[in-house]
Amino acid sequence: MIKNERIKIGLVQASASQNLDENLSKAEKSIDEASKKGADIVCLQELFATRYFAQAEKKDFFRLAEKIPGKITNFLSRCAKKSGVFLIGGSLFEKGEDNKYYNTSLAFGKEGQIIGKYRKVHIPNDPKYYEQYYFSPGNLGFVQIKMEEIVISPLICYDQWYPEASRINALKGASIIFYPTAIGWLKEMKGHEPWSAKRWQSAMCAQASMNGIFVAAANRVGKEEEMDFWGNSFIANPFGEIVAQASGKKEEVLVAEICLSKVKASQEGWGFLKNRQPKNYSELIK
Repeated sequence: MIKNERIKIGLVQASASQNLDENLSKAEKSIDEASKKGADIVCLQELFATRYFAQAEKKDFFRLAEKIPGKITNFLSRCAKKSGVFLIGGSLFEKGEDNKYYNTSLAFGKEGQIIGKYRKVHIPNDPKYYEQYYFSPGNLGFVQIKMEEIVISPLICYDQWYPEASRINALKGASIIFYPTAIGWLKEMKGHEPWSAKRWQSAMCAQASMNGIFVAAANRVGKEEEMDFWGNSFIANPFGEIVAQASGKKEEVLVAEICLSKVKASQEGWGFLKNRQPKNYSELIK
């Protein structure tokens, strides 16, 4: 997989319909395309198998949840094995063994085995993002996953706005953080906050820079009810530079090569991690 510390990341940026099988078929074709383009690791978007149902609070949408393993889990396992890639399966609506519901990201090895599971910790509750109605905060902590010689960590969408999450993963050895995402414009937002898409990217680029790691965000596109998802899936290097980016409108399979030696160069060159003073940070947990 790793050749001279170089790997290829694939991000799938897609729209979603109300037909589960149609969404799964699209995801399978996109994973295959990424693999053919040389991707070693492929990441899907948040809740890739459904439309973004959290725009409304409806009990009926709980029917979309499934236990792990289930249909979507088995589908992702098959795709990883078929394409021979490590796969971050975006996220799915999980009915947990504790009868709580979670927004969950599964990672798969090249043989289709589950090698990691992360439940979204930070849950929004804003207009058209009524996720607290559906999801409990994740109870598995932040997760680091070994993919051959690389350690990666999945976080999910709203986790992007919490630097504590990326910092913990970086301190525990993650070189790449993947953010499956579902974020876009509301009509009012375009008028009042035209800078929002840039703000979204800047927040993650800052985390890449401050932690000396790569960050990769896979967002969805298309209009769903009142939400116009803004795409712009991207990869940022450990110096906070965007090195590859998809469009704001089109479905795309973005594949780009990264060099992992930049992690060491950034972390050792700037010393942000080794020069921390955690004894002074106790106020963070009060």
